[in-house]
Amino acid sequence: MKKSNDDFHFEIKKHIGVLSTSPKGWNLELNLVQWNDNKPKYDIRSWDKDHQKMGKGVTLTDEELKMLKELLKNVE
Repeated sequence: MKKSNDDFHFEIKKHIGVLSTSPKGWNLELNLVQWNDNKPKYDIRSWDKDHQKMGKGVTLTDEELKMLKELLKNVE
């Protein structure tokens, strides 16, 4: 899925999964997203059902995602 406007463009390279769904139908998702012409990064953010609108999110490099995975092992 590729979207663009005058300021930026993005492409969801891989949909990994939905973490939760809000009462308004927006999904908090983990995806691999390419922003502009940069290397794709793992991305956690809310999306509407058509991936036309998005909320604020967090992007992670491969190394940061691996570190997060290790840190989560200690969470009960």
